[in-house]
Amino acid sequence: MANSGKWRETIEIPNMSHGNNPIPAATRIGNMVFTGGVLPSDPETGKVPENDPAKQAEFVFRNAERIMQAAGGSMADVGRITVFVKDLSIREHVNTEWLKYFPDEHDRPSRHTQQIDLRGATLIQLEVVGVLKS
Repeated sequence: MANSGKWRETIEIPNMSHGNNPIPAATRIGNMVFTGGVLPSDPETGKVPENDPAKQAEFVFRNAERIMQAAGGSMADVGRITVFVKDLSIREHVNTEWLKYFPDEHDRPSRHTQQIDLRGATLIQLEVVGVLKS
């Protein structure tokens, strides 16, 4: 969704919601994009794959990409990603997807990883900040 001239726009993507909470997938303000918690839900079904950190890592990065596209950008516009993991051993799966999206070591966003108690089957969650070129 390209910016329609409003100062703040809500960004939503199919099959990723925060349940009954009134929280958008992201907000675009000017050329900045701020996500809420990006979930590792299957983009086709909306379900989080249980006990599958590799699949959750794949889906959480794919959902971040979908959000950036809906905001009018791409993963090349990401400036920072905060990664929340239920267990630090999950970082290897995060790193696998990280390298797929950001293979050039001289052209990557900043990243911080924190271990927290995520809800339910969620093993990985992201927060993304992007700066769009226009």
